[in-house]
Amino acid sequence: MGSAASAQLAKTIYIDISGGTVPVVFSPKCSAKDLRELLTSVAGLSRWSVVTLTTCDGAHLTITPSTIPANTRSTPYKLHHMEDAEASDREVYGEMLARLSDDFTRAFKIQAYTEEFSSRIERLEKRLEVESLRNIELDQYKKELQKMQSDIMNERPKMLGSDMHPRYGVSVPQRDATLYPKYILTQETIYYLKKPTFDIWHWEHNEMLCLLEHMYTELGLVSEFNINPVTLRRWLVAVQKNYHDNPFHNFRHSFCVTQMMYGMIHLCHLQGMFSSLEIATLMTAALCHDLDHPGFNNNYQINARTELAIRYNDISPLENHHCAMAFQILDKPENNIYVHLSAEQYKQLRAGVIELILATDMAKHSGFMETFRKAVTSGFDSTSDEHKRMLKVMLIKCCDISNEVRPMEVSEPWVDCLLHEYFRQSDREKLEGLPVAPFMDRDKVTKATAQTGFIKFVLIPLFEAMKEVFPALDETMLKCLRASLEHYEHIKIMEDMLKEEGPAPPTTLARATLKKT
Repeated sequence: MGSAASAQLAKTIYIDISGGTVPVVFSPKCSAKDLRELLTSVAGLSRWSVVTLTTCDGAHLTITPSTIPANTRSTPYKLHHMEDAEASDREVYGEMLARLSDDFTRAFKIQAYTEEFSSRIERLEKRLEVESLRNIELDQYKKELQKMQSDIMNERPKMLGSDMHPRYGVSVPQRDATLYPKYILTQETIYYLKKPTFDIWHWEHNEMLCLLEHMYTELGLVSEFNINPVTLRRWLVAVQKNYHDNPFHNFRHSFCVTQMMYGMIHLCHLQGMFSSLEIATLMTAALCHDLDHPGFNNNYQINARTELAIRYNDISPLENHHCAMAFQILDKPENNIYVHLSAEQYKQLRAGVIELILATDMAKHSGFMETFRKAVTSGFDSTSDEHKRMLKVMLIKCCDISNEVRPMEVSEPWVDCLLHEYFRQSDREKLEGLPVAPFMDRDKVTKATAQTGFIKFVLIPLFEAMKEVFPALDETMLKCLRASLEHYEHIKIMEDMLKEEGPAPPTTLARATLKKT
């Protein structure tokens, strides 16, 4: 009985390894990591090896047990071995610590770096004086001298911390967008992509780019605005390249916000309320809303008097910069997916994207909430341009802070990422003698206290106001929010009990060890 039941649950795919076809049997309920390790074992590779699968036609497959399509012995998948991944989590943490140590070391070696560059310049100058070089050689050495002098000026801010006062500008992708792999999306993936339960942690960057391309196509934006598919891919790659590897404000967060916007467009039937240009505005603003985010918030920018704060006069410096970056990327002909819009259409899209991205500044949250509540109380009018404008603002605000409307296993890792970024900033603020917000101080905040207040006083009021316009949000999103609040309130009670008993609860970036029973 046990063997028969197992056989019914098992899934078999056939793999071409060195010219031979090998069956691989696994459970659809196993993890993607387990399946990857099984494939490397079958191929005789190290468990840390990076492997990919392609069909006979060369199309890339997502290695996910529940969604990978079954095949036959006559149509085996091809297994490709890429470079080895990092050996273990220990090495990852070791690298992170090493980088942190290197940052502190460089911060105290400004003089040493300056002397080193000065010494190199002196040696080159003596070489020019001693050697009888031809004119062309002399010109070359002069250029090297100028470059080194420029390097000294560029290195000084980096020695104080590579991301303290970063230089801002568009990063140009080094890869050809036409080489960007195309994946086959299963019907299950296409279906769940429209749901708030979609698990964004299972997807790599190339796969997320492919999913974004599908969203723009499925919404009809590619056909409506005659977007060149190659230009779309170049633009998506350019956007991805201009997100930094911050703990929280990174490309995965951007994808997460855009996927939630895509889901709300379908859940709330927004294509019946908004024009295609407005839908394009919502999607573009969601994808670009945190471009080139340095990982340190507006308060830090203003208090530290950074380049961005000075440039934008302390008024939403980050959000203004995200807008500027979005249109710097679009301004390049090879990235301009909206090249076929009329001048008036482009003007409307630009104004809309700017308004939505600027609205993500949480310092303005109370004002937006008050205005929207008044509109809802007086009777929301979907034909009113002003009410629709307010609704678009509230939509991007919902999507930007929507992690907690997802299942706990998807939302909770984001809390760890956010606290990591908060603690990194507050540690620097303490070193620089700048004000530290209590909710970002590792000595004062825990995951439970941070989440309880945010869900209760920000998220639930926001989504309850939106529920008045879209009742479907009560079951799909508010239900998860209330469950999440109950979860963190329970943890907070347990932490308070431990404080009364003596030992303080640990304030770490790891998941809370106290779980609701």
